[in-house]
Amino acid sequence: METKRFDVSGMSCASCVAHVEKSVSKLPGIQSVNVQLLTNSMIVQFDTTQLTVQAIEDAVKKAGYEATALSSPQSIRTHEEKVVNTGQTEAKNLKHRFWLSFSFMIPLLYLSMGPMIGLSLPLFIDGSRHVMVYAWIQMLLAIPILIVNKRYYSGGFRSLIQGSPTMDSLVAIGSAAAFFYGLFMLYKTGYAYDRQAMEAAHTYVHQLYFESAATILTLVTLGKYLEVRSKRKTSDAITKLVNLAPKTALLLREAIEMEVPVKQVLAGDIVVLKPGSSVPVDGIILKGHSYVDESMLTGESIPVLKQAGNGVLSGSVNQTGYLTYKAVKVGDDATLAQIIRLMEEASASKAPISRLADKISRVFVPIVISLSIITLVVWLIAGYPFGFALSAAIAVLVISCPCALGLATPVAIMVGMGKGAEQGILFKSAESLELAHKVTTILLDKTGTVTTGKPAVTDLIPLKTTSEDTLLQVCASLENQSEHPLGKAILDAASKKGLSLLSVNQFQSTTGKGVEGRIDGKYYFTGNQTFIKDHVVSDLMEAIMVADKLSAQGKTCLFVADSVNMLGLIAVADQIKPGTRDAVKRLNAMGLQVAMLTGDKMTTAQTIGQEVGIDQVLAALLPQDKVKIIAEKQAQGHTVAMVGDGINDAPALTRADLGIAIGAGSDIAIESANVVLMRHDLNAVVTTLRLSKQVIGNIRQNLFWAFFYNILGIPLAAGVFYLASGLLLSPMVAAAAMSVSSATVVMNALRLRRFKATAPTYETSMAVSDTQKKGHIICSKATAAQ
Repeated sequence: METKRFDVSGMSCASCVAHVEKSVSKLPGIQSVNVQLLTNSMIVQFDTTQLTVQAIEDAVKKAGYEATALSSPQSIRTHEEKVVNTGQTEAKNLKHRFWLSFSFMIPLLYLSMGPMIGLSLPLFIDGSRHVMVYAWIQMLLAIPILIVNKRYYSGGFRSLIQGSPTMDSLVAIGSAAAFFYGLFMLYKTGYAYDRQAMEAAHTYVHQLYFESAATILTLVTLGKYLEVRSKRKTSDAITKLVNLAPKTALLLREAIEMEVPVKQVLAGDIVVLKPGSSVPVDGIILKGHSYVDESMLTGESIPVLKQAGNGVLSGSVNQTGYLTYKAVKVGDDATLAQIIRLMEEASASKAPISRLADKISRVFVPIVISLSIITLVVWLIAGYPFGFALSAAIAVLVISCPCALGLATPVAIMVGMGKGAEQGILFKSAESLELAHKVTTILLDKTGTVTTGKPAVTDLIPLKTTSEDTLLQVCASLENQSEHPLGKAILDAASKKGLSLLSVNQFQSTTGKGVEGRIDGKYYFTGNQTFIKDHVVSDLMEAIMVADKLSAQGKTCLFVADSVNMLGLIAVADQIKPGTRDAVKRLNAMGLQVAMLTGDKMTTAQTIGQEVGIDQVLAALLPQDKVKIIAEKQAQGHTVAMVGDGINDAPALTRADLGIAIGAGSDIAIESANVVLMRHDLNAVVTTLRLSKQVIGNIRQNLFWAFFYNILGIPLAAGVFYLASGLLLSPMVAAAAMSVSSATVVMNALRLRRFKATAPTYETSMAVSDTQKKGHIICSKATAAQ
């Protein structure tokens, strides 16, 4: 099986989408077809042994549209740019068509309807005096409007002949029927005039329908113009991302700065980044320090300090300093390129909820044409004039155009995904955006998700007369020559305090236990309890009691001693991410079941769980255990979301109904997930679920109004209420109502642009600090008690 994306041109409504899907799905070897009106694209999964790309393109062409296969990321990118440019061109074209049509429609309406409301006409075109002049001028004013809007006829009648009528078919049939009926009445007027039957001529001349044909086309064109303008706003996020990508990069080669196209940057090149310039490719900083704005990628508005050793992401903006960095990920592997690719794929996909509208669209237009014919026949049988019956039939056709129905879902999905991208939330498909609102259970990985994944010093507990600074300085000096994972946490703590490292001689390391060495002629040791027992006796029991209390809090203790006495203890633990407690609180408030899964030991896991407010903690799990737990939750009827970042989370992310990967996580985790969070804050998970709920709520509103509009509008246009109340829509009012309905649906979807992300707080970090202080006080009291 192969999946191929196509650029499809010529579509105008949901019926066009249904027509293309129907034409392609008939081909042998087709697995699935997904056509998206907003992005003018089609994704086809097919068997290459039975079907070729050319055969698919031919099927679309036979249906009356054009399709071009997009094979490379660059061709897809070109397609997106083409969609943007086409939208701009189409908007200009529609605007030109509308104003040209409007300039002819106004005098036509004045001429045909002015006398009815008491307006006077010039004598030479007064219908009461010059019947034929009056009739001919109306026809001549209508013809330019029909010509400038001829695409409704070419597309509408073509699809009608092929047996798959579209919105254009309804407009074409309605306006053409009105125009040709006008020509027929013009003939009858002339015939009566030639025979001097002036009373009959005056009767016929007031039954011309040229103004209806002209007004239908003008108002529909106005509606399409407003619709295209609004639709362009729904793809603003992709446009901004595409525009964010730098076109050139400044490379440093043989001590000379040279500007080259971004496409020519290779992994390993040295890139120069000046203040105010955008980062062209991903890399690692070699020299300099600066604040970098990553808001377009992560949604985080505060610039991030970058210095040697830190990574920079393509699309971020250097603000202050001069940086040089080594290119690591270039071309389509760069972060910005991957984000754009995810957005493109997601925008081209279709949410399950949209299938309802698609199914209705397949049968809606044929049903409307049938209802129009029935309306015409019923009124004729009832004895009403043909003009009256035709007016009602045309109104049914025009008011039923399924534009609003076809736009109800895709515009909301597009705006929602764009809003998510602004907040650093990337949905891989429209289906994942829809699914998020159904989640009932959230499972969180611990390391790298709930916590930072980087150990840090939490407690400094000196014994006897040793100071905190001395305790930390000695330990850091010894750990400086160690490769133990906790050593970096000790060195970071010493660096933050501005402590200098002491010279260490006779350094020795005992794997899995500790290190030792001579400082200023005195021997020192640091390591675990077993290691210290072999070297120190004095004060050891006191230190062990304090260490037991710290271990009960999930912390790892390093014992520090000289050759005679214990100097003290240093506790190290994985730190909870800022905002995690607040995020968990919000998830619980949303009625979700929250649990934490980890491969860590239960003591540490329970401590972390208590800190952040998670009651259900499952520890000592292997990757397959996490998958089993998710399956059990699903069997109980829960819709499960798994949040993780590591390679070991990949199976669970795949098994969950909704996999959410932290953007800083492993590539495997990101590939396995349905949603990627560029922000590391768990409040982004809350934002994801809230955004999904708002998007689905917006779609339901759109579908309700689209259906309600047609349910109410069709009977009204058909004259169901005419006998009881005298209420009947003219074709002109029906056209205006149809245009307004489409614009209303799009504007309602655009309300999603006001969505506000869940603001992170720093309650967690404060809570941890308070706990650390309490732990320190407890330990100090225990020490004093001894």
